[in-house]
Amino acid sequence: MTLMTKFMGAAAITAGMLTTPALARENTLVMVSTQVPRHLNGAVQSGIATAVPSTQIFASLLRYDEGWDPQPYLAKSWEVADDGLSATFHLVPDAKFSDGSPVTAEDVAFSIMTIKKNHPFKTMFAPVEKIDTPDEHTVIIRLSHPHPALLLALSPVLAPILPKHLFDNGEDPKSNSFNSNPVGAGPFMLEEFTPGEAIVLKKNPNYFIKDRPKLDKIIIRIVKDPSALLIAMENGEADLYPFMAGSQEIKRLEKVDRLTVTDEGYAAVGPINWMAFNTASEKLSDVRVRQAIAYAVDRNFITKALMRGVAKPQIGPIMESSPFFNPDMPAYDLDLDKAKALMKEAGYADGMDLTIDYIPGPKEQQQSVAEYMKSQLKKIGINITVRAAPDFPTWANRISNYDFELTMDVVFNWGDPVIGVDRTYLCSNIRKGVIWSNTQQYCNKKVDELLEAAAKENDFDKRKALYAQFQQIVGEDLPIYWINASPYHTAYDKKLKNPPVGIWGTMHPMDRVEWSD
Repeated sequence: MTLMTKFMGAAAITAGMLTTPALARENTLVMVSTQVPRHLNGAVQSGIATAVPSTQIFASLLRYDEGWDPQPYLAKSWEVADDGLSATFHLVPDAKFSDGSPVTAEDVAFSIMTIKKNHPFKTMFAPVEKIDTPDEHTVIIRLSHPHPALLLALSPVLAPILPKHLFDNGEDPKSNSFNSNPVGAGPFMLEEFTPGEAIVLKKNPNYFIKDRPKLDKIIIRIVKDPSALLIAMENGEADLYPFMAGSQEIKRLEKVDRLTVTDEGYAAVGPINWMAFNTASEKLSDVRVRQAIAYAVDRNFITKALMRGVAKPQIGPIMESSPFFNPDMPAYDLDLDKAKALMKEAGYADGMDLTIDYIPGPKEQQQSVAEYMKSQLKKIGINITVRAAPDFPTWANRISNYDFELTMDVVFNWGDPVIGVDRTYLCSNIRKGVIWSNTQQYCNKKVDELLEAAAKENDFDKRKALYAQFQQIVGEDLPIYWINASPYHTAYDKKLKNPPVGIWGTMHPMDRVEWSD
């Protein structure tokens, strides 16, 4: 009998019921999610759905503490050369994959080059020219230029180390048969993967950190019915619910005595809810129209009224909590008179018709905001048609192929601008058919120069100044209207010790998580 078959019995209670509380306490953590992964290999796939299980199955060179400081993981120590053109990592000598084979420098080199070639974040390892492996436990990453985001990019969520002897099998890395049946050196190993339903992870007996993981098993149950998911958390049938964005969900679970609800755990994720403009469309190619739309929208109404105060306004492309955020960029506070004047100046005094799409997700973060845009923009003569998509692939296909005028979306900073911000604004990343590239088709050579210079600058103050200029320019050009920081929260059982609320949240190895007595 498979674990899923056991679940089917429990599910007879009500649709979406997950397991019995007794099972949940047998040193097992039951996590619920609405995210559906295509596979479990974070080396070739971004996103929450894959990253959460991937970071439990695979280890990486470094991991990050709550203060954003890199800590040893597969690398026990490391040095970055004074010229910034190489970084040397010394591996722990006794690390093994869950199949018992040793983790070697060759595995690290193979993994990073696989990521460089196949991961959606092209800028992440772009400066990596080659990797030397002078012995089994030494890795030297050689760079074409200094790469200030390199160490952060070696976090488990971005750089899982794959066993070369399995993944280097001649198959396309993006569709490799091991992507859904992976073997790694992380704290847990795959026991069962039922696509669209559940991922069951069990303790890796070969894990290289002594006395970890603390849990015997993690069950990630995928629940598409939000009501069933909340009931499971309320009834104690599930223990952990990360990436919770709906204010009603947040407020409801805050009332459950046995649960803690927190917004900690998303500092490095940097999720921004925004409205993007197709700058190649005739009507929206005029920056005055984009600015008029911005002046007509009230962020404070969206965050305080529509989102019940759980979200914070966001005025730029870099999270306001980031040290690189520029608070002096244009905010476009509500000003309908200025908006109407800009429309007239642009030749649209009689208004225009536009369509707005939104990514399928929490209604109040997407559909409700789109509906608000419809009513608000009518005040400056813009008639909005709200176009829903039945599912993510439909929406992604429209946006990536430029079949849109305005679209709502949630996009992550991923810890460093090089990783999560550059991709939206670089001219070179206008790639038709690729979602979360520069689908706005925005191109400004000065922006390219600034981003490219910042990506090579190791001096923090100089780098910050470059990003300040970048933000000022895109704040005026406005290819994106940034609305709010997505209000991700995590609900977890109060008996859970060391809950996953560090900078990467549940996209970080949960080897220290355990139940209190």
